Amino acid sequence: MNTSVVWFKRDLRLHDHQPLSLACAQGPVLCLYIIEPSLWQQPDSATQHYQFILESLVPLQREVERMGGVFAIEVGATIDVLTRLHQRLAFTRLYSHQETGNAHTFARDRAVASWCRQQHVQWTELPQFGVVRALRDRNQWQAAWEAFVAQPITPAPRHITPPAAWGAHSSAPQALPTATALGLMQADKPHRQRGGRPLGEAVLRSFLHQRAQHYRGGISSPLTAPNACSRLSPYLAYGCLSLREVVQATRSAMLSPNVGGTRLKQGLNAFMSRLYWHCHFIQKLESQPDIEWRNLHRGYDDLREPDWNAEHFEALKAGRTGWPMVDAAVAMLRDTGWINFRMRAMLVSVAAYPLWLHWRPVGLWLAQEFLDYEPGIHWSQHQMQAGTTGINTTRVYNPIKQAQDHDPKGIFVRRWLPHMRRVPDTWLFEPWRMPPELQRHCGLTVGSGPEHDIPLPVVDLTEATRSAKATLHARRAEPGVKAGKKAIVEKHASRQHGSGAQRDVFTRDSDTPKT
Repeated sequence: MNTSVVWFKRDLRLHDHQPLSLACAQGPVLCLYIIEPSLWQQPDSATQHYQFILESLVPLQREVERMGGVFAIEVGATIDVLTRLHQRLAFTRLYSHQETGNAHTFARDRAVASWCRQQHVQWTELPQFGVVRALRDRNQWQAAWEAFVAQPITPAPRHITPPAAWGAHSSAPQALPTATALGLMQADKPHRQRGGRPLGEAVLRSFLHQRAQHYRGGISSPLTAPNACSRLSPYLAYGCLSLREVVQATRSAMLSPNVGGTRLKQGLNAFMSRLYWHCHFIQKLESQPDIEWRNLHRGYDDLREPDWNAEHFEALKAGRTGWPMVDAAVAMLRDTGWINFRMRAMLVSVAAYPLWLHWRPVGLWLAQEFLDYEPGIHWSQHQMQAGTTGINTTRVYNPIKQAQDHDPKGIFVRRWLPHMRRVPDTWLFEPWRMPPELQRHCGLTVGSGPEHDIPLPVVDLTEATRSAKATLHARRAEPGVKAGKKAIVEKHASRQHGSGAQRDVFTRDSDTPKT
């Protein structure tokens, strides 16, 4: 019986894993995960991503072995690894999920397809999300998504037959490379979520049966969002949970007589719309891969590029913009790898408008900072927030107003910026306005240098924002730019799904990993 190889990528589970199920029905199976050094050298990779994956591989490998199978973790370039395994096992079938990743994984998968043709290996790729490969237009996309999530859940196999040749030539497992050995120099996030399907299942249960009651009205403020948001995004991004099982579990909970309380059911209903939009945004990258590095609407080329300001970017990354809500959000992100969507949107808005930074470098920085980095959602949202899609309204978040609305007592700001605990409430969100004598009384200094406790705002917020919006709107009004909008609407704009209110609240307050 010919061996099949199941290649695990961002689908680190056995439950609802159709490629594995199909392979097991064919005979012996080798389960494979490849640690690709070249992938971890990409500018959107970070230590926390690698550590989360390693944590997810531990229970996965244990489960495969419990079922009698073999889970091999190989290190090297994908083609080299497949070549070595093919020489050893002479496998004829390769199974995997489709991946909508970055440019590197796109090129890698094209190389794998070519290798399979040369070696006469049949590669079967199956969709993991409600994303349609080779989609011609958006008119039937919603129906395709509904059909995908309605498919029966594929149970985990009871037994996995290992390749006979593997046992005969097995060797001691190699030590896995450290993050440093792969060239990942960032520190891990001390308080990030940990990886693995068991933890993902626990987070899902707590949300469906308890925390969802706080979802509506609780996901905007950084004070309530850590508990009110589902916190499922990293487990979806790395496939510890499948989108289909989360959708079906949510719908089942909404209909269950054992799930009490109107607020809980309302929260689950609001969450359902986010699961739909999760795939809507990934579809954009699937349909047009170059939005990872190029403006979706080419009429916005050279809008920000000539004015790049490295000092502004460094101040943003260091959490030294001078706007306390922004700097506190950066501090939380540095510690946990997560902030809620409103804070993400605020960060990107501040970068795109008053700081007038191009979305690509900002997006690479945040890709490393977000544990739940999902390329399709990430780059689509960055362009939408930066106003370069040509089809979305301008979204500008005032960081002072955001603080007043969502942290009126300064609890969030003071938690993440300890020096702000000495600032009186009156001056909390505009500390640069404190009189010098009050600064001395509080034992603080406000200034532009690193020696000061509180930085001055890097730009005048009102003036810089006004200038940025005027420049963007002037470009938007150009005849050529206006003319290019129609094709983008046809290819990428959403069709009807629920109410307009649902669509709007998603773009503002979703807890799936936007930006």
